[in-house]
Amino acid sequence: MQKKALVIIDIQNDITKNYKNIIDNINKAIDWAVNNNIHVIYIRHENLSDGTRTFKPNTHGSELASDLKIVSENVFTKCKGNVLTSEEFTDFISKNEICDFYIAGADAVACVKSTCYNLRKANYGVNVLSDCVTSYDKRKIDEMLRYYESKGSKIISLNDLLPNHIFEA
Repeated sequence: MQKKALVIIDIQNDITKNYKNIIDNINKAIDWAVNNNIHVIYIRHENLSDGTRTFKPNTHGSELASDLKIVSENVFTKCKGNVLTSEEFTDFISKNEICDFYIAGADAVACVKSTCYNLRKANYGVNVLSDCVTSYDKRKIDEMLRYYESKGSKIISLNDLLPNHIFEA
């Protein structure tokens, strides 16, 4: 295995808005990772706040979306936006000496933003797959891509990963 990982953030049943627009691209990115011996990691968000209606632990809404291709048992849970707050995740990347990340998922203005920022702050290599991220407010995606880049992340698309393939936008 390479010292790289594709990290899919919060593609869960409670992310109903807009994730359908990127699920095919995410699944193609998963195929790319498998074919290139790159770790595939799934991140689940659980909301522990009182009175929450979404991402409640042990509910259908907190499960990974059924149309997401699952190719590994590397499923880690976080309760905050930043994936580095998951001890199981940090243990896994340390044990596997992972230093470069490819990021896909939701929400571009929340968990993806926090994860990219904190991975870069910890001096990891971060590549955001521009056509594999979404947001509740899709108008914010371009602004977020500029933000990630300003913090040192590289913005790439599936076509950048697989120049011999043509993907739908």
